[in-house]
Amino acid sequence: MSPLPGDSPLPQDWKSYLSPQGRRYYVNTASNGKHSMYLKKYSSFCNNGIILLSGIILTQTINCVTFPMPMNMPEQQLLKPNEWSYCDYFWTDKKDPQGAASVSGFEVLLQKQLKGKQMQKEMAEFLRERIKIEEEYAKNLSKLSQIPLAAQEEGTLGEAWAQLKKSLSDEAEVHLKFSSKLHSEVEKPLLTFRDNFKKDMKKYDHHIADLRKQLASRYVSVEKSRKALADRQKDLETKTQQLEIKLSNKTEEDIKKARRKSTQAGDDLMRCVDLYNQSQSKWFEEMVTSSLELERLEVERVEMIRQLLCQYTTLRHETDMFNQSTVEPVDQLLQNVDPAKDRELWVKDNKTGEVRPVDMEL
Repeated sequence: MSPLPGDSPLPQDWKSYLSPQGRRYYVNTASNGKHSMYLKKYSSFCNNGIILLSGIILTQTINCVTFPMPMNMPEQQLLKPNEWSYCDYFWTDKKDPQGAASVSGFEVLLQKQLKGKQMQKEMAEFLRERIKIEEEYAKNLSKLSQIPLAAQEEGTLGEAWAQLKKSLSDEAEVHLKFSSKLHSEVEKPLLTFRDNFKKDMKKYDHHIADLRKQLASRYVSVEKSRKALADRQKDLETKTQQLEIKLSNKTEEDIKKARRKSTQAGDDLMRCVDLYNQSQSKWFEEMVTSSLELERLEVERVEMIRQLLCQYTTLRHETDMFNQSTVEPVDQLLQNVDPAKDRELWVKDNKTGEVRPVDMEL
């Protein structure tokens, strides 16, 4: 194919071509990725092999997913306007910083969930260390209260001294109760929350991955069918030209046979494109459903941890009213915990693309 002279201005690096069959193609000569351009005929007619078009839709296929081209594309409305929802910002894949392979947007979401699970586990480990410190402190206080130093002091001063030593024993009991409640009411719930988390994540991962594999397989079928159609059309054109200039003994029957094969190839291509679009539609629906479920689970995790840490500060207040100042800043920060704001900040830093896929066109 050769570039067409006198074309209307196209965006930088774009050129227009005519195939041997008279079809117009648009190609981005600067693109490193594989872009397939398809023309959608809103109204057209054929006259001596020339197709007149009144409108076009340009699409590009990236990692077997079809997206609209950014040039002259109307802005897509968000699925959840006014929210930084997972379902609107992870449609495209991103390069894996560790290698050449790409990571799907959904995998980015899964990695965040697994990181959240790890953070939850580390918080529980931190609380376990806090409990050990409380237990050791209570043990030392109780031991100190039993030491008979100054036990021979008499009179009212002796009574005051004895009460001071007894207060250590009482304080030890308070700290033991605090450590016990910290274990049963904060650490243990933190460890047992969403025990089946990894199993759930594998279910989502495998389901979405299987749909992407099916999409890739059907994309390969489309490309094979497209090539088969081009071959059949070329064969038909060649036989027609040979008949016209009497270079061959091909008969009208040969031409009809070639035309039937070309028509059949066209039908096969339409069928493959339809199957591809069905797969992409299914993947799209499951991406939205699964993304919203991951979003719900993340809100649930953050809210659960916030409540448990509030319980921690409540127990701490009960344990030592004299040390309120050490936990007041924690209380203030816990009041400001906002899952929606956390999600907004994370999405802004990690989003892979908000342009949603569209149907592949013939």
